[in-house]
Amino acid sequence: MNPKFFTTILVYTAFSFSSFSQIKLPALFSDNMVLQQNSEITVWGWAEPSEKIKIVGSWSSSDTITSTADNRAKWVAKIKTANAGGPYTLTFLGSNRIELQNVLLGEVWICSGQSNMEWSVNRGVQDGEKEAAYANYQRIRFLQIPKIGAETPQQDFKASWSVCTPSTMRNFSAVGYFFGRELMRNLNVPVGLIMAAWGGTNAEVWIEKTCVEKDPTLYENRIVEEFEWGPAAPGIAWNSMINPLIPYSIAGAIWYQGESNCAKPNHYCKLMQALIEKWREDFGNQFPFYWVQIAPYDYGENVKAYLIREQQSKMLSMPNTGMVVISDLVDDIKNIHPKNKSDVGKRLAKLALNKTYGIKDGEVVSPMLKSVTFENIMASITFSNASDGLICKTKSPERFFVAGDDQEFFPGEAKIEGNSIVIFSKNVKNPVAVRYCFDNTSLPDVFNTAGLPLAPFRTDTWSDFKFK
Repeated sequence: MNPKFFTTILVYTAFSFSSFSQIKLPALFSDNMVLQQNSEITVWGWAEPSEKIKIVGSWSSSDTITSTADNRAKWVAKIKTANAGGPYTLTFLGSNRIELQNVLLGEVWICSGQSNMEWSVNRGVQDGEKEAAYANYQRIRFLQIPKIGAETPQQDFKASWSVCTPSTMRNFSAVGYFFGRELMRNLNVPVGLIMAAWGGTNAEVWIEKTCVEKDPTLYENRIVEEFEWGPAAPGIAWNSMINPLIPYSIAGAIWYQGESNCAKPNHYCKLMQALIEKWREDFGNQFPFYWVQIAPYDYGENVKAYLIREQQSKMLSMPNTGMVVISDLVDDIKNIHPKNKSDVGKRLAKLALNKTYGIKDGEVVSPMLKSVTFENIMASITFSNASDGLICKTKSPERFFVAGDDQEFFPGEAKIEGNSIVIFSKNVKNPVAVRYCFDNTSLPDVFNTAGLPLAPFRTDTWSDFKFK
């Protein structure tokens, strides 16, 4: 054999072996990342099969964790994190060395849904430029998952963590940013925000497809119409935008979606329950899941968005969940993207601070239907989340409608009595049902003393619900 050729083969083989055997990390692990504090977190990557990897976090440099790559070249390890703080380094040692810099320990939240979660200052937000100018927060970090769909579960994506600056904030979820900023300020800890959102997507794309396929009700009522702006088939976004995150340690998830399921609203609660259960199973954590009830919008006569809102209220029967109502934050019912994202994020943050972190500061959620009684011509309704009573921001409430057995609804006259409202209509002698803002576009006129709007409802299906 030609000696020169033989030498070339050896060099090439050595180079190939060396390149293949290098420790590799998923994009999720990068400089500037946030790891969940006070947890046993999972880290993973790839290396030469049987290669031993050592992992050291500088928050506890005396503790070295080891792992070995399996026959598919993947390795997994668990490492304990400390109290919130940093910056730290996270080092991986094997045939090569990777040292991640500027790593923080804090609270990590996923921000998911469709365009209202994705919406950024660059796309038009109330006081957006003013807010962006002050968005210099070293302790807030962003990870934005690319909008790429896939037919099969993916292991990685192309992205990296970034520090919150006016520039990075302008491109990130405005709702997510305002939510994270409130957590950082009130908890005094770093916050990591992972945005996995895609405008115009229905909920089915965000759940592993077999969850839909194996359930006859969900499968028969799935959204099938494809649009140019995004996928519709079950699992397409989960495969490429959620699965690569599993099993990263997170504190919880916030969700702003529902508009794209208005065409088939009646099983949205069941679908979202399946999604929440699957995500919790995936991440091995019964984490809190909080969502935004979609806002009033003029969809036209053929779309019944109010049924989605009802389904979103019904989702509250699930443990460790919560909902914020934003019907009062709408400035234009012709705009499906309300510009006031700051208060949406703040309401989600107050909910999380109260329910997840135990910071009690008055009412943090909207009043909701608690009980209803009918006597003669009167309907008496009591509401939860109104410990200091209810108020009307107009002369008197005007959004209540009353019906008898014929289900013909008439405007009702309403009187507030503490956390209850008494309603009647001169056109209805024996009322059996009351509705409030139960349409696509009505804006609220009743609030609790914390300024949160009464959630829309209808009493005619109240027995089907478990409101909290």
